[in-house]
Formats: sequence, C-alpha cells, structure tokens
Amino acid sequence: MYDVTIIGAGIVGTSIARELAKYELKTALVDKENDVSNGTTKANSAIVHAGFDCKPGTVKAETNVKGNALYEQLCKELDVPFKKIGSFVTAFNEQDLAHLKFLKRQGEANGVAGLEILSRDEVLNREANLSREVLAALYAPTAGIVGSFELAIALAENAADNGVDIHLNSPVTAIEKTAHGYRLTAGENIIESRYVINCAGLYADKINNLVNEPYFEILPFAGEYNLFDRSTGDYLNTIVFQPPSDKGKGVVALPTVEGNFLIGPTSEGPKERDDVKTTSKGIQELREKGMKVVPDFPFHKVITSFTGLRAKTPDNDFIIDKPAGSPRFINVAAIDSPGLTAAPAIAEKVVQMVKDSHGFLVENVDFIPFRRPVNRFIEAPAEEKAKLINYDPRYGRIICRCENITEGDIVDMIHRNAGAETIDGVKRRVRAGAGRCQGGFCAPRVMEILAREMNVDITSIVKDKKESYLLTGETKAPAKEFV
Repeated sequence: MYDVTIIGAGIVGTSIARELAKYELKTALVDKENDVSNGTTKANSAIVHAGFDCKPGTVKAETNVKGNALYEQLCKELDVPFKKIGSFVTAFNEQDLAHLKFLKRQGEANGVAGLEILSRDEVLNREANLSREVLAALYAPTAGIVGSFELAIALAENAADNGVDIHLNSPVTAIEKTAHGYRLTAGENIIESRYVINCAGLYADKINNLVNEPYFEILPFAGEYNLFDRSTGDYLNTIVFQPPSDKGKGVVALPTVEGNFLIGPTSEGPKERDDVKTTSKGIQELREKGMKVVPDFPFHKVITSFTGLRAKTPDNDFIIDKPAGSPRFINVAAIDSPGLTAAPAIAEKVVQMVKDSHGFLVENVDFIPFRRPVNRFIEAPAEEKAKLINYDPRYGRIICRCENITEGDIVDMIHRNAGAETIDGVKRRVRAGAGRCQGGFCAPRVMEILAREMNVDITSIVKDKKESYLLTGETKAPAKEFV
C-alpha cells in the first residue's frame, strides 16, 4: 500500500515526488512513457518566467512568482543549469507601449520585483542585434532559462534516491475507490494507494474521468520551435518576447542554457493529443515573426525543429483541486505556461493539501536534498579531467564529437536512479546527439553502450518511445560463416 501515487512524470509530477520525499511516506510515481519528462516537459521554451503576464488572483500568478523565487536554490541542489538573464517584452508602436505599461502594473500587483520600461536606446544598448524598429521594452530581471527536461530528470533521480518508487511504461487504465483509498491498474501493476495526485498533462481529464465525474476538458495546443547551432548562442543576452496576443505570449527568441538559440513557439489548436508534427507553415511563421525582432539572424543555422503540446482549458488557469466526492484525489491539471516556472511552488501547494487532508506528515530526517553532481567531463578543469580518466578510462573516449561527450559521461547517466535507457534518454541527460549532426555520428555508439550496460540485445534499444526501434536485425550474416 502506497501513501501517495502520482500519475505523470513531467516537471510537475517529479517536483511533487521530490517534495513528498521530504516526509515519511511511501510514494509512487507512475508514467505511461518509458522515461520521465517525455511529454510537454521535453518540448517547451525552458523559460523561468518573471510572472507579469498572469492575471492577478489566479493560481498561475500565485505559483509563478513563488516558483520563480525557488529556482536558484533548487537548481543548485540538483546540479541543473540555470541562468537568470532577464527578459524583454518589446513594443513596436504606441498600442504595444500601452500594453507594456499594463503588464508592468499587473506584474507589480503579482509581486514581481524590478520591472522597468526601457527606452529604445536603452534596449539597443543592451541588445545590439534587436530590430532598430523597437520602440521600448518591459524589462524583467528575475526571468531566466533552465534545462527543463534536465530538471525533471534530476527531480526524479533525487526523489528515487530518497525512496520514491518510479514505475515507467505503466499507463493508468483503471482507478477504483476502495475502503482505504484507490486501486490503480497501471500497465502490469496493481497499485493500492491512500492518495492519488493526477499530473497526467494532456491526459489529466481522462485520468480524472476514470473515477470522478467529468468537470474539465483538456484542449491540446501545439507550439512549433526551431533550435539553432551553438554558433548562434550569443546572438542575444536576454529572453526577447514580442507583444503577446490572444493566443498566448507569442514567438520568443532566446539563448538556451546549453548554448544554442531557440525561436518559438507558434500556437495552433485544439489539436489531437499526440499530434507533434512540424509543418512548413509553422517554420515559415517562426521565420517571419523571428525576423520582426532579430531581422539579421542566421536562420539557415537551424539544426532541428520540434513541436510541443500544451494542456489548456477555456478558463486559462491551472486546476489544482479535489473533485467532489474524492477528498484524497488531487487534480493538478491544465498546467500550460508558466507551468515549468510554477512547478516547485505547485509541489509545495499540493503537499500542503495532503497535509491538510492527512492531519500531519512526519518529516524524513534522512532526506538528502543534493543530487550527486554530474561530472560533465568537457567542462572540468584539466586536473579534474585527469582524475576522472584515472578513475575510469572511459572518460577519455569521446563519443559525441559535436558536444564533446565521453563514454564515461554516458555510462554514469545510465546507472543513476531514473537513468537513461533510450537514445533520446541519453541525449536529454548528457547532450550526446544534441549537437549539429543530431546524432548522425554518435547514435550507433550510444546504442552499443546502452545495450552493453543494460545487458540487452542492441535491437531492443529504441530512440525514444517504446516502439521507436532503429534496428530489427542483421543485414548480412556474420563473417565467420564465410571462413
């Protein structure tokens, strides 16, 4: 019997799992995918928003500002890259400028610190590559960038280090109420649990409806992105938003925490829950809108395009509540932007709800907040590199030439809790395959390493999803047959 079962291992589910690990609870984290962070979390802007664009009084406003304040310490504890680089919302005419003033007032009402409206000259002095047509910009110094899936992976790893059980490839297909809580059918597992926390993202309404009366519907909206080569990573120093529209925050241009450059997203929907196609229309829209703020940007240096889906509802606010008649079932749904920013604060809010329902929770005095540091061989000083190679010679073998990732880096990430088991799982943890060639050179070696370290046949290694096989068998007989 688990005390708490969390459904969904994205940024919110993993945040809640780690927060619950601070207490003496038996906790399970289940997900239908074969890795954590395999839904919305792996395909978004990776921005830690300041909180000026949330309507005051909403759950979004509350958790955005609180979550933003928690990021620096959280990422330090989990050894996850985070940079507080600030953001601009640009204005190109008087109507845009009026909206900047509205956003500043709204942000101040939400408790966002340090907001300023900068003149054209002040903006261009900070960002020389911005369009000369810019009139002004709202500056938010507390905005930042983070590795979104790196953070979710680190949260899951740290939660597991502290006793949380993780069940992947475990889609929840049935939930029954019992005398002591709930019985879940999750893949091949039957899980008994006193509490259930529904963080199922695009499928949160479906999960709720397995045991509760329907009262919300998830509307998936797709956003396409272009990711550019590292040679463009210093084109801007700041996150640059265009004036927002009724579709959302609009197309944004920003450096990534890994050193690349990102432009996106578009906004199209509602869509099917698995529709992550990229389109020529989307690519053209990103180029046209991107050129509005960075007209001379080298768009030809794109290395990949991708689409992320966001879970919305018509109310445009997060749903964090208990359905009628289910006091031990908590829905954490419709977590679209700024869900990544809000996740640490959402976790605290949900755990407080469990406390309120349970009466009290006993603190786990053995909780370890710090994740074992990531070696990142290529970033280490020469003396540390020598020590790593002496400890394990595999740190001396480069596998990914684009990102200079070693075999030792990869092996370490395979054998951690919530470790890599797929090609993209390695990519998300250590960036092998994330560079200019997008795995064209290193993918076969990564597959060999995964197969060897997990002691499985190489044909069972997949790219990402459970059925995304790259190999089905040999194309010719082994050489020994011709001897």
